[in-house]
Amino acid sequence: MALPISLRSSVTPPELELIASEQLIEIIPLISMDKTAFISGAYGPLRPPAKCKLPIWMATNLKLKKKCHIVPPDWLSVDFLQDRLTRETSQLEFCAMPFRFAEIAKIVLDVASDDLENPDKIRSLLKDLREARQAKSREGITKLDHSELSLPNLCSMEINEIRPFFIRSMGVLTQLTRHPAPADGA
Repeated sequence: MALPISLRSSVTPPELELIASEQLIEIIPLISMDKTAFISGAYGPLRPPAKCKLPIWMATNLKLKKKCHIVPPDWLSVDFLQDRLTRETSQLEFCAMPFRFAEIAKIVLDVASDDLENPDKIRSLLKDLREARQAKSREGITKLDHSELSLPNLCSMEINEIRPFFIRSMGVLTQLTRHPAPADGA
């Protein structure tokens, strides 16, 4: 299947999720397992009920087989997200969030919502946070300068969303600054 032109110059959201699945997350294993070596590193041993850290791809695999509980990151809670949403809507700059928060939150909510406290409220807060951050990035793009763009605390998914527009816009701005329009009096 061919991708739409707008997505050809950037990574797709599922590809970003795949990249994010290399991040480590804490689990509570329900099975015992010796230390296991993979290309990305060695993980384990798993000894219930001791917590351990695994890549998200491995944690989701174990979770789907009902062999562990996923411990959500501290930032994936109602209190933290509510605080960030309040900051996001009251401050001009982006508030600090983990670089791959959108991807990790989606994976954890899809696979381990039963391990979260109030997953529906978390989904709602993440949606509101995303909308507030998108509005800020749209506003930041309207203030494009041909020499630089500063949007600190932008996250992976957000960068990926504005990348196609940004690349085209910077190309046009560069053309305009290199070849300015002739003056009317000439």
